[in-house]
Amino acid sequence: MAWSENMDTLLTNQAGLDAFRTFLKSEFSEENVEFWLACEDFKKTESAEKIASKARMIYSEFIEADAPKEINIDFSTRDLISKNIAEPTIKCFDEAQKLIYSLMAKDSFPRFLKSEIYKKLVNSKEIGNHKKWLPFL
Repeated sequence: MAWSENMDTLLTNQAGLDAFRTFLKSEFSEENVEFWLACEDFKKTESAEKIASKARMIYSEFIEADAPKEINIDFSTRDLISKNIAEPTIKCFDEAQKLIYSLMAKDSFPRFLKSEIYKKLVNSKEIGNHKKWLPFL
């Protein structure tokens, strides 16, 4: 599976992303990929009004203290976002997104590749591929 090679490929492949999200849920850390995806969607926003409303939604869901899906970022990054949220820009979450990406790439992704969820998926794909060539399997 090509998406097992690196985080970028995983995050752009729906099957890989679904499996990774399932893994993160099992580890109670799905907020990381949800935040990353919310940021990717946010970057595509064009209208100033929507930028402001989406920024507030991301901030209240992932950044502010005791947010329902609070991500683990350092104080200075959180503080900078908090100061800039009144007048958000399309880049206001970039630093936090980089931190979360790095956390997933260095920590969650390697554990995902060793997980039972990943192993079962690989086995099911291999069995599926063998069935194409060996219909009696």
